[in-house]
Amino acid sequence: MDHSRGIPPLVDEAAAENQDRALAVVQKLLLEQGVRAHRHNTINLELSVNRDRPWPDPPVRSSVERHPPELAVIGPQGWRDATVTVGQRSGSYMLAVRGGPALQTVRSEHPEQVVALIIAARSGERS
Repeated sequence: MDHSRGIPPLVDEAAAENQDRALAVVQKLLLEQGVRAHRHNTINLELSVNRDRPWPDPPVRSSVERHPPELAVIGPQGWRDATVTVGQRSGSYMLAVRGGPALQTVRSEHPEQVVALIIAARSGERS
């Protein structure tokens, strides 16, 4: 993430799809535990027209920027309790829990550990 501006880095289409599939696994496991979560994909689309060309044939240019998807875990109050992303280079799950410790990393082979950490953090809030 570009911390100076709070903007996540750009990823290519294939990386975004792979990350989204990895987050879908965690989302399914959370749903089985009765925990609500939503995947978010951010896409910036820019369209522009070259006005120097005569009508009706102005060339339209476009560009698409993809940001890494994220999984938002929603608590009973409707607040975001946790956010899960996938590391671009490592492919590991990155877990940030609201009010919890620093960013936690879980190997990609263990999505069930991400779910266990989220459930433990949520049950700790209720105590």
